[in-house]
Amino acid sequence: MGSPLTKQEILKEIVKAGKDPVYFTVNYGRISHPQKGTIPFKAYDYQQALLKDYTDYRFNIILKARQLGISTVTAAYVSWLMLFHKEKNILVVATKLQTATNLVKKVKAIIKNLPQWMQIATITVDNRTSFELSNGSQIKGSSTSGDAGRSEALSLLVIDEAAHVEKLDDLWTALYPTLSTGGRCIALSTPNGVGNWFHQNCVEAESGINDFYMTTLMWDVHPDRNKQWFEKETRNMSKRQIAQELECNFNVSGETVIHPDDIQWYLERTTTPEYRTGFDRNYWIWKRYEPTKPHLIVADVARGDGKDNSAFHIFELETLEVVAEYVGKPTPDDFADILYNVAAEYGNPMVVIENNNIGFAVLKKLADKGYPNLYHSTKGDHQYVDPVSAQWQSNVVPGFTTSSKTRPLIVAKMEEFMRNKLIKINSNRLLSEMKTFIWHAGRPQAMRSYNDDLVMSFAIGCWVRDTVIVESQKDVEYNRQFLSAISTSKTAISTTIPGMNTHRRTEETQRSGQAAEFAKKYMGLIKG
Repeated sequence: MGSPLTKQEILKEIVKAGKDPVYFTVNYGRISHPQKGTIPFKAYDYQQALLKDYTDYRFNIILKARQLGISTVTAAYVSWLMLFHKEKNILVVATKLQTATNLVKKVKAIIKNLPQWMQIATITVDNRTSFELSNGSQIKGSSTSGDAGRSEALSLLVIDEAAHVEKLDDLWTALYPTLSTGGRCIALSTPNGVGNWFHQNCVEAESGINDFYMTTLMWDVHPDRNKQWFEKETRNMSKRQIAQELECNFNVSGETVIHPDDIQWYLERTTTPEYRTGFDRNYWIWKRYEPTKPHLIVADVARGDGKDNSAFHIFELETLEVVAEYVGKPTPDDFADILYNVAAEYGNPMVVIENNNIGFAVLKKLADKGYPNLYHSTKGDHQYVDPVSAQWQSNVVPGFTTSSKTRPLIVAKMEEFMRNKLIKINSNRLLSEMKTFIWHAGRPQAMRSYNDDLVMSFAIGCWVRDTVIVESQKDVEYNRQFLSAISTSKTAISTTIPGMNTHRRTEETQRSGQAAEFAKKYMGLIKG
């Protein structure tokens, strides 16, 4: 098209461009290059395919590697939509206002760089975060914290870097009704862990259970990128960064408390429960009770708001294996009964219960039922107290207190156990929760809309097993030695004073009996 076009040719070109965003972009799209200035938009095959998807499907979700020009090709589509369609209302949202307005600027630049005769609609209102065309079409960029678009009917909603938007599920709930008149949506992002809105909708799109058409674009979809490029690009990148920025890997991206590689290692070694029982069939058993092996039961009790589950784990202490697990929504009374009956089946081992508000109700019922081996700790510093001493110490409370002091400790112990492969986990339910157990604002917690009940029960178990039980074993051994010393001393008792022999025998018998009873009670901490 070196020579000037005739009016007929111009009309023909406008019609062709208006019918096909691919034709429009390939032939007339011009973009700003940081070094080369304004240049033709060389749309690669994957970019052209994406333009076609934008027209063929009402809802598009794009899982992408970085630096593939997806924001630019999206801007080209938006330019085409605004230019050749009247009164289109487009909203671009992102976590940061600058991210959203950058896409708006790209749209504006594409329209301004068109041949004069192709600008069938011109910019009439031009602001920093928005602009309008003479045909009534308009576009606005907004941060996700703003209220833009929530009361307006939208023709197109673009969500840029969707995986990095906090509380996007709430925003989607607010904006989705604005698309009810036929509006479209384009959500694009690199991955950022699992459990967020973007991950959920990608998974559902792959399964065909939502309205989104999903496209995955790995780093090597770009024709100019090869193995050498990848090796150079990733030389100074962590495994997590590579997964997030280039490989479109949800499981390794994000900031999970437990490293994704460790989670995957355990997932590959999970086994099917031997039994699935209980009133809700949520009590999973991998190994029945073996009297020769000591056990520990740890429970996390739901807060009572209906969102959380109650959960418990049974640990085989010597082999460090989780042999049974429960998660469900029983009432506190029912949960106490479940724990009581299960503990009886496993020889009445120590039962550790998180003593939140509902937890105290469970602890009270177990105490009322006469359960002999409940975990106790001191107020304030949360130090373990054996059941014997707990009877006469005033600053002792039943159960384990999860606080700002103890939570990092138990989570760190769990991470240590898993990192070093010191514990055997059979449950895929537990490991699934770990995928959404993340660092948020420096605190380990479940992602929004997810639970961590199994994780916390497991973490408390790791901590108690590695601290309390070890100390209890030391105490038992001490008392064994104490008894042995008493027994040995009997042969050296003097009988030269009349009556002394009988007195000493009586006294020592009493001391031996007390020590034996003391040791017997301690033994209950570690033996089932």
